[in-house]
Amino acid sequence: MSAVKYDLIVIGSGPSGQRAAVAAAKLNKRVAVVEARSVVGGVCINTGTIPSKTMREAVLHLSGYNYRSIYGINYRVKEKITMADLAFRVQAVIKTEIDVTEAQLSRNGIDIVHGVAHFIDPHHVRVEGPQTETTLEADNIIIGVGTRPASSPKVPINGHTIINSDQILGLSELPRSLIVVGGGVIGVEYACMFAVLDVRVTLIEKRSRLLEFADQEIIEALSYHLRDSQVTLRLGEEVDSVEEPSQGTVVANLKSNKRVSGNALLYAVGRQGNVDDLNLPAAGLEADARGRIPVDEHYQTKVEHIFAVGDVVGFPSLASVSMEQGRIAATRVFGDHTTQSNPSFYPYGIYSIPEISFIGKTEEQLTDEDVPYEVGMAYYREVARGQIRGDTTGRLKLIFHRETLRILGVHIIGDSASELVHVGQAVMALDGTIHYFIDAVFNYPTLAECYKLAAFNGLGRLHRYQAG
Repeated sequence: MSAVKYDLIVIGSGPSGQRAAVAAAKLNKRVAVVEARSVVGGVCINTGTIPSKTMREAVLHLSGYNYRSIYGINYRVKEKITMADLAFRVQAVIKTEIDVTEAQLSRNGIDIVHGVAHFIDPHHVRVEGPQTETTLEADNIIIGVGTRPASSPKVPINGHTIINSDQILGLSELPRSLIVVGGGVIGVEYACMFAVLDVRVTLIEKRSRLLEFADQEIIEALSYHLRDSQVTLRLGEEVDSVEEPSQGTVVANLKSNKRVSGNALLYAVGRQGNVDDLNLPAAGLEADARGRIPVDEHYQTKVEHIFAVGDVVGFPSLASVSMEQGRIAATRVFGDHTTQSNPSFYPYGIYSIPEISFIGKTEEQLTDEDVPYEVGMAYYREVARGQIRGDTTGRLKLIFHRETLRILGVHIIGDSASELVHVGQAVMALDGTIHYFIDAVFNYPTLAECYKLAAFNGLGRLHRYQAG
């Protein structure tokens, strides 16, 4: 078998694969990246993170949402917003991100091979594409193929009125009403966006609350905002079937015998690993029912020289974490065991409207673990920057140990939450206490001042408790 030999083959060019390839190239290894699409970037750049976050930014700008509390509820930048308006901005950002990724891989001397990869044996990968048919060989392989939207026989996706999250921008026009099935991150983010565009949204989730892994108080605040935006929440409900009784009308029949109708339906329940074409058994591997590949804490599979990273290994399925997994796996592959990363300090960003971000433990987790803690709360309305920016409902919550005063968690809902959380991340990573925020001087006016207010609030509660 004639094959092109590499030190490392990376299957997939999303955030995890890209970082893995670059990290290996920095170690002077010969690296090939195999990408099934005609462009690099994977799901993150082409259909997932970048399109959805860009669309969110376009929605917020064109709708004038952030300034309605200042200029009035009828304030708009553009009166009639179309899907074409949103797609225009999204496509521009996607193109730029693809160019940046290609340039980075190129300047690091990484070969990009376009085509569908499948294992011939544990060291050989066959790549078949429209313009390529070749066999690659490597001592080490990293799988970073990502995921695709999960499907259900109960929901007949047609790409027009019944869609998944990859097909959002394919909508010909904004629906007047939208059913969103699934109250996870993707479902919640799109429900928020369409609600801001004055689409009547019904969100169906079989669990009793949204985003169960996040702090309950923060999610209660988000649920309030959703309802205030006229989103109907159907919690504890499950879809039994979906039908299209007439053109432009979609009906979701629930197991509770309720019927929910709309002009379109977005199915956003889970994602499935893109492993179908890999021929994993030839490499001595298998995936679970959701297409996830089991790995250890260093992202090594049960086959010693094959690693898997990114969404295909499961939770938390964050682009930021996938990048780190790729970097760690690549250094481990080549014997560098000095690379350290602590998952307990990974931040979460949920780009709902309003934005949510957090790091560390929730109150519910600490209660279950019998950890003595106290909470400090600050509201955006208490700092001048909140008034200036028109966000007077945001809040920042500090959770700290009642005895050591070390920071155990930071939970934020409001404007720039995903940026603001990194202040708390740094303090936690350096084993800081709440006194850091008491003694620090923050720029004025900024939202970061909320950290100081929350610290004073928390210490005040603690002292009242001790004095009581």
